[in-house]
Amino acid sequence: MIEPSSPDSGSIDVSIIIVSYNTKSYTLKCLETLRAETRDLTYEVILLDNASEDGSPEAIAESYPTVRLIASRDNLGFARGNNEAAKSARGEWVLLLNPDTEVLDGAIQKMVAFARAQSGEVVVGGRTLFADRSLNPTSCWRFATPWSLFCSAVGLSSLLGGFDLFNRDAMVTWRRDSVRPVDIVTGCFLLLRRELWERLGGFDGVFFMYGEDADLCRRAQREGARCLICPDATIIHHAGVSEQVRSGKMIRLFTAKSQLYDRYWRPGSAWLARRLLSLWCLTRMGAHGLLGPVRPRSRNSFRTWREVWRGRSAWIHASAPLSPPVDRSASR
Repeated sequence: MIEPSSPDSGSIDVSIIIVSYNTKSYTLKCLETLRAETRDLTYEVILLDNASEDGSPEAIAESYPTVRLIASRDNLGFARGNNEAAKSARGEWVLLLNPDTEVLDGAIQKMVAFARAQSGEVVVGGRTLFADRSLNPTSCWRFATPWSLFCSAVGLSSLLGGFDLFNRDAMVTWRRDSVRPVDIVTGCFLLLRRELWERLGGFDGVFFMYGEDADLCRRAQREGARCLICPDATIIHHAGVSEQVRSGKMIRLFTAKSQLYDRYWRPGSAWLARRLLSLWCLTRMGAHGLLGPVRPRSRNSFRTWREVWRGRSAWIHASAPLSPPVDRSASR
């Protein structure tokens, strides 16, 4: 295991990019497992902290001095934060890794070896688990369709979530235990060649949080890349620990969905999608409002969805016109 700290450290196999925001204890655990479980690779860790207020930069600098730490004065968001950190990457491969993850059993070298064995360009994800080691299926998704959005909006994806017909985006019948092409590799654990990352221009900064990985995978596939899951590369993903306010998380998620529909769906379908997002919000508000008198938890959920509805101006008209990718390799 080698953690290069200067340009003279020789060739680097993989640049590991981490963007953190008020996740000090999780980030330190991530770095601990990364150091313990990554062998037979030369790698660098570039960590951008998004103006955390929990002492993250100080703790990271003290405990892991070889990590290249970028302490941003402002919260750049996930997409722009990764882009900024990746500007100084020197590895053959770029690996995006969430701070609320734990690396298991040599996951990174397994992922890199798998990617190198493939023909052509690839975007590779792994298998994610919850803290209790049960499957966390969110390492990959299908692209949404009007039908899958309708099923989510009216609650069929929850009520009948075990059936692929009604919960198709989540690929619920597959345990992530085999190599398989997918539409979307989630940005919590995503590997691609640095040359491809630069050719794509990284993430599109129009996505603050959520949606940027779906957009990147869509653009990568247009360049001829395949998105694959390597089941032997396994991590724990605690998921969502930097988003403590659920209404804020849902507003960001709905905003990203609206932006993706605007970018990739026909105008009529995108218009319908926004109406379905509204229906999604209103059906949850109505259901939790009815259940509130007999189910105390539903009272909090009702308040959450009411805030999402009140904040609909942020997401119902969100747009993301497709701009040409920026090739950053020319400026290196």
